[in-house]
Amino acid sequence: MNNPYSEIFKIKGTKHFSCAGFIARMPLSMMAIGLITMLSQLYDSYWIAGSIAALFTFTMAFAAPQLSRLIDRVGQRKVVIPAALFSAVSALALLLLSHLQAPLWSLYVLAMCAGIMPSVPALVRARWSAIQSDQGLLNTAYSFESVLDEITFVIGPPLAIALSSLLFPQAGPLLAVILFVIGSIWLVSQKDTEPKIEQSENQTRTSALANSTVKLLSLVLLALGVIVGAIDVLSIAFAQLQGMPIAASLVLSMYALGSCIAGFGFGAVKWRVSMPVLLVRFAIFTLIASVLLLSVNHVYGLAVVMFISGLAFAPTMIIAMGLVEQSVPKRLLTEALTWLITGLGVGIAGGAALTGWVVEHFTVDLGFGVAVVAAATVVLLAWYQKQGGTRRVTQVVSD
Repeated sequence: MNNPYSEIFKIKGTKHFSCAGFIARMPLSMMAIGLITMLSQLYDSYWIAGSIAALFTFTMAFAAPQLSRLIDRVGQRKVVIPAALFSAVSALALLLLSHLQAPLWSLYVLAMCAGIMPSVPALVRARWSAIQSDQGLLNTAYSFESVLDEITFVIGPPLAIALSSLLFPQAGPLLAVILFVIGSIWLVSQKDTEPKIEQSENQTRTSALANSTVKLLSLVLLALGVIVGAIDVLSIAFAQLQGMPIAASLVLSMYALGSCIAGFGFGAVKWRVSMPVLLVRFAIFTLIASVLLLSVNHVYGLAVVMFISGLAFAPTMIIAMGLVEQSVPKRLLTEALTWLITGLGVGIAGGAALTGWVVEHFTVDLGFGVAVVAAATVVLLAWYQKQGGTRRVTQVVSD
C-alpha cells in the first residue's frame, strides 16, 4: 500500500513550494504576538500593544481576500511580490518608529499598512489544486498543509516572545518580516507550479463570496475559530485559577498536538464517505469535545480534553477546504480559500475577545459555554451544508 504523503510529493516542484509556503506563513503566528511583546516593553501599555496588534490582524483578515481576488485574475507573481514588499517595508518602518518612540498615530497607520499582505496558506493550497487531479491525494495535500499551519502556531509565538524578551524588543517581529519576504519571493519564483489564469468574460465582476458554499463554509470556520479563540483564553484563565499559570502552555500544546495527529491521520485515510457527511460527523465530534470542557475540574484534565478537541479541528478545516475546492471554478479558488482562512482568523480574534469579557465579568466556567455554543453552531451549519451539499457536491473522497 502506497503512502499517500509520499505520493503527493512525487510531482516535481511540490516540495519546494510547500517548503517556501511554510517559511512565508510564519508571520501569521509570530507578528501579532511579537508586536504585543515589543510594544508592551516600549510603551508599558498592554492596551496600546493589543490595539495595534489587533489593527494589524483585522487589516490582514479583510485585505487578504481582496488581494486573492486580484491574484485569481492576474496571477500570484504579479500581486504577491509588490504586496509582500509593501507590507514588509511598512512593518520595518513600524519597528523603527517604535524604537524612536514616534507618535502613536504613526504606529497605527503603519500597522494597518503592514497588514496588507496575501494569504500564503491559500496561495499554497491553490498550487496543490492546480497540479493534483486526484481528489483523494488533493485532500492528503490539504491535510499536510493544515499540519504545517499547526506547526507554525506551535513554534511561532514562543519564538517571537523569546526573541523580543531576550535580545531586543523588535527582534521577534523583525524575524517574522525576514521570513515572510524570503518565503514569499521563493514561492512566487517557482513558475512551473503557479496556477494558470482562466479567462472569463465576467471574471472582473464575480466574487467567490457570491458562491453559497463559500459563504456557508466561511461561517463554519468562523464558528470553529471562535472555539480556538475561546480555548486560548480559557487555557490561561483556568490554569491561573488552579494556581498553575505555567501549565497553560501545556494545555495549548496538547490541543495543537491533537490537531497535528488528526491532520496527518485524516490525510492518510481513503475516505469512502461524501465530504458533506464527513463534515457533519466531525462537527458533532467537535460539539462532544466542547461539552466535555464543562466537566473539567483540574488543569491536567483540561489538557486531556484539549487533546480530544484538537483531534476535531484539523479534519474539519480540511473538509471545508475540499468542499470549497469542488464548488468554485479554478479562477476563483484562491479568493474562496482565503475567505475561509479569513473567517477562521476573525473567529479566533472574536472568540478570544468574547471569552475574555465573559471570564472577566462572570466566571471561567461560563467562558467554556462560549466554546459549546460555537460548536453547536458548527453542527447546525454543517448539517445545513449537508442538506444542500449532497445535491451540489457528488464527488466522494476516495480513489
